[in-house]
Amino acid sequence: MGQDKTVWDNPADLIRQMQPEHPVLAFAPTVLQDKARQFIDGFPGLVTYAVKSNPGEAVIQNLVTAGITGFDVASPYEIDLIGKMAPRAARHYHNPVRATAEITHAVAAGITSWSVDSQSELDKLFAQVPTAVADQGVEISPRFSLPVMGAVYDFGSKFGATPELAAELLRRVAARGYIPSLTFHPGTQCVDPIAWESYISVAREICDMAGVRARRLNVGGGFPSYRVSGVEPDLASIFAEIRDTVNEAFGDDAPDLVCEPGRGLCADAFSLIARVKGVRDGSHVFLNDGVYGGLAELPIVGNLDRIDVLTPQGTPRDGELTGRIVFGPTCDSVDRLPGELSLPSDIAEGDFVVFHGAGAYSTVTNTRFNGFGLLTNATVMGFD
Repeated sequence: MGQDKTVWDNPADLIRQMQPEHPVLAFAPTVLQDKARQFIDGFPGLVTYAVKSNPGEAVIQNLVTAGITGFDVASPYEIDLIGKMAPRAARHYHNPVRATAEITHAVAAGITSWSVDSQSELDKLFAQVPTAVADQGVEISPRFSLPVMGAVYDFGSKFGATPELAAELLRRVAARGYIPSLTFHPGTQCVDPIAWESYISVAREICDMAGVRARRLNVGGGFPSYRVSGVEPDLASIFAEIRDTVNEAFGDDAPDLVCEPGRGLCADAFSLIARVKGVRDGSHVFLNDGVYGGLAELPIVGNLDRIDVLTPQGTPRDGELTGRIVFGPTCDSVDRLPGELSLPSDIAEGDFVVFHGAGAYSTVTNTRFNGFGLLTNATVMGFD
C-alpha cells in the first residue's frame, strides 16, 4: 500500500494530474475532524472510536486532534496502536471473547474497561483481571443482544447475552467488586433512531433484574455513514432519541453514556477511486478494484450509491444512467458488486469511478489476491 505525498484539491484534480492505474483511497482530514466534532458536540456522553473500522495512523491522529479521547480496541494490536498514538486516551477492550494470552496482554497494558457475554468468559476475566489498576476501578460490561431492528446486518448473531444472562453477569460483576456497566450493539448502518430505543429500555430491565445500578451504558456503534445519494443520515435525531430514551427509562438513575462509532465517524472522510478496465460488449463494467480489495464489504452491506464517473480529464460523464453489472479485476466470479449500479451510458475504458464514503472496512480488508489490490493513499482538501 503506497502513500502519495501531494495534497490534491479534490478527486477530480487527483485524476487529472496523477492518472492512477491502481485504486486510490482519497482522504480528507477536514471531513474526518468535522464528523468527530459532530459526535463530540451532539452525543450525550463519551465518544470512543471503533479502531477496527479504519486503523490508519492518519485517522487516529486526526481524531485525537479533533478531540476524541476514547477508543474501542478489539485486539492486542489495536491496544498497542492506541497506547502508542494516544497514550492518554481511554481504551475499551470490548471484544467479548478473548484468549487467555490476549487477556494477559491487555492487563499488562493497563486496560480498565472490558465487555463479556458469557459465564465462561467472565470466569476468565475474574481469574486474571484486577478490580483496580493504579487506583482506578476496573469496569466489566455484560453485552446483551436483541432481535435486530433497523440495521443492515445483525451483530447479535455472534455476540451478546440474553437479557436474563446479562442480569446474572451484572450481578456477578458487582459482587466481585468491579464497576458494573452494560453494553450492546444495535447492528450496523442504523438509519432509524428507533434502533436504540428497545435496547436502552431493556438495559433498564436488566438492571432491575440484577438489582444493580449500571455505572455506564455503552450504546455501541451502528451510527450510519452517508451511503445513499441525497439521503444524509440525521445523527442529531439519533443522539436526541438516545438521550430522551435514557432519561425516560432510567430517570435520576441514568448511567453515564458511551458510544463506539466506527463507520459513522470515518467512512465519509474517504473516497475510493477505481479505474474502468473495460466495458464488455457495452454492458458489464470491469474495475481495477472489487470485493477482494477496497470494496470488500459491499456484498454484505450493499452498494455505495454516492458515485461519480469521471473521464481521464476529470470531467463528469453525463450520459443517461443505466443499471450495470460491475465486476472487480480478479479471475473469480465472486468478485462482483451486488445487484446493479446506476452508471452513465457513456462510461468507457479508462474512466474513473469514485465511490464516496468508502473509508470504513476498506483499507483493512484489502488483499493482493490474484496479483491485484495495490492501493495508494492520497490526501485531498475535500470532495467537491
